This record gives sequence, structure tokens and C-alpha cells, in this order.
Amino acid sequence: MSKSSRLSITRPLQALPAAIFLAALGIPLFTAGAAHADFRVCNGTQNLVGVAIGYRAQEGWTTEGWWQVPASTCATLIEGELQSRYYYLYAEDAARGGRWTGEVNMCVAENEFKIVGVEDCFARGYQRMGFKEYDTGRQGSWMVQLSDAPSTQEGRN
Repeated sequence: MSKSSRLSITRPLQALPAAIFLAALGIPLFTAGAAHADFRVCNGTQNLVGVAIGYRAQEGWTTEGWWQVPASTCATLIEGELQSRYYYLYAEDAARGGRWTGEVNMCVAENEFKIVGVEDCFARGYQRMGFKEYDTGRQGSWMVQLSDAPSTQEGRN
């Protein structure tokens, strides 16, 4: 799994008339099966943001990071249908040092990581950070918008 953000691929201009023609005929361009469920984080700031996620897995509480999310882009942290109700997020602004935190302590590492367990972070050679809890209500997908204004940091499906 790559921790770097995904680049969006732009459709060539010559494909646009064909798409408009098919839409005018009432032919759907996407089927219902093409819907993609996942957990995404969108960076609404003007700086690069590093993101870590926490969740409950079969092997226990797990944290993973770092996804590098450039300004004004989104990154998929978990691909496919979400398996848990609660997910936890921690993020840092690479340029200004700002943080998006919460009350749930979990382990992180300085470099790319996947850590099982949230106890004894320091004793195991990790750092402990406060993650924010997101209750997805068992939705299949979820998106969190990070911004400079605290009121717009809530997640939505």
C-alpha cells in the first residue's frame, strides 16, 4: 500500500464530445456497480499535510501512516467498504506545524508505519498522539475535510 497521495488522471479533451453524446442519448456513463466505498481525507489547506489513521482490526487496534496529502487534494486511506464504525485520525501541517488531534491516544512512528496495539507506545519505541474519533455510523464510505477553520473539520459520508 502506497502512503503517497494518488494523482488524478485527466480525460483527454477528444473524449469529452463522446461522453456528452452518450449522455445526450441517455446512456449511463457509470453503472451502480462502479460506486467506490472508502475512507478519504481531503486537505483544504495551502500546505502539505501528513495523515495517520487508527482503527480496530482482527489483530487489535491498529494505526497506519503517513499519507502525504498535498494542498487542495484528497487521499484514500482505506480502500473498499469500511469494516468498522469508528475510525481515528491524526494529521500534521508540514509547513506550519499545526495539528488536527483528538482525545484518543494511539501510537505513531516518525517514518512510514503500521503499528498493532495502542499501549506502551514509548516503551515500544513509538510516539503517542491524540487521534480524533469519527463515528461513521457504519456507512460504507467516509470523507474528512481538513481545513484551517476548526468548524469544517468534521467528517461526512
